[in-house]
Amino acid sequence: MAKRSNDNQSIEDILKEFVQTNNLQSGLDKVDVRDAWINLMGNGVNNYTTAIELKNETLYVKLSSSVLREELSYGTEKIIAMLNESLGKELVKKLVLR
Repeated sequence: MAKRSNDNQSIEDILKEFVQTNNLQSGLDKVDVRDAWINLMGNGVNNYTTAIELKNETLYVKLSSSVLREELSYGTEKIIAMLNESLGKELVKKLVLR
């Protein structure tokens, strides 16, 4: 049973505690990375993006265009830096384009 306190707490604190107690942070990070990719890359890249998955600090992005995959492979370090800056924390260490 969840602990109950009579102290007044902000919604932010309650939600942080809920996420921490139920180990939900990794799932939220996956959603945040997917949203960051969509926002940073724009429609041109997103039209060819078929799957985005974060596993153990490695971001796997499946692209339907081999030409686009080759172009993006030249700027993987910059993409990783932009994603981490957008997320506000160091979540992505490696980018794999498939």
